[in-house]
Amino acid sequence: MPDLHGQTVVVLGGSAGIGLETARRARAEGAEVILTGRDPERLAGAARDVEAVSTAAFDATDEDELARFFESLPTPIDHVMLSGSGPYYAPLREADLEEVRRDIDRHLLLPARIGLHAVGKVRAGGSLVFISGTGGRRRGPGLTFIAAVTAATPALVANMAVELAPIRVNVVAPGFVDTPLSASLLGEGLDERRRQLRETLPIGRVVGPEDVAALAVHLMANTALTGATYDVDGGQQLVY
Repeated sequence: MPDLHGQTVVVLGGSAGIGLETARRARAEGAEVILTGRDPERLAGAARDVEAVSTAAFDATDEDELARFFESLPTPIDHVMLSGSGPYYAPLREADLEEVRRDIDRHLLLPARIGLHAVGKVRAGGSLVFISGTGGRRRGPGLTFIAAVTAATPALVANMAVELAPIRVNVVAPGFVDTPLSASLLGEGLDERRRQLRETLPIGRVVGPEDVAALAVHLMANTALTGATYDVDGGQQLVY
């Protein structure tokens, strides 16, 4: 029997990249999937891809829209995943503090809001899965704020796992992942970054969204896992 047979998985930010790949993996494991995203056209294409039972096009950082979405969900839901948004890198002296506030909202306050909305919607033993990252664990120019957010996320999730129990809460922390988001951030430097990683990572290849999705779905299925952060970076932290 597939690991998620008969279960319902909600993927917030499920129209591309890691979110869409997780929806595909969950569907392959027998789940029904509900997708959200900001771009209605792209979301419609993703929904056809995974045969989603329903979709909702909205910005998850809009508190009112998020509340309406959770109110509309059938009960019970088994799992909710929030796909990560891009990090904000800027040297301290050049940082746009409004953008920093938005980044904190996306990476810390939004997961907390989702946790609050999950109560009464996600069944006991179901899960919340959030996507973070490992890049902010380094030190250097441009990393001040993303490092702070990265450090705070495991503490946030560990405490949420206690406060929201028996709902389980976990974080997946990828390194570089070959997604459209990475392509938009690196531009013409993408191919060089891929080459560098293939030559230096212990696994000898670039991590793809399917690698992250496999871990995310495992965290949904394995009912012994809660309150922890799981890295999936191909050994990137070992060589950089």
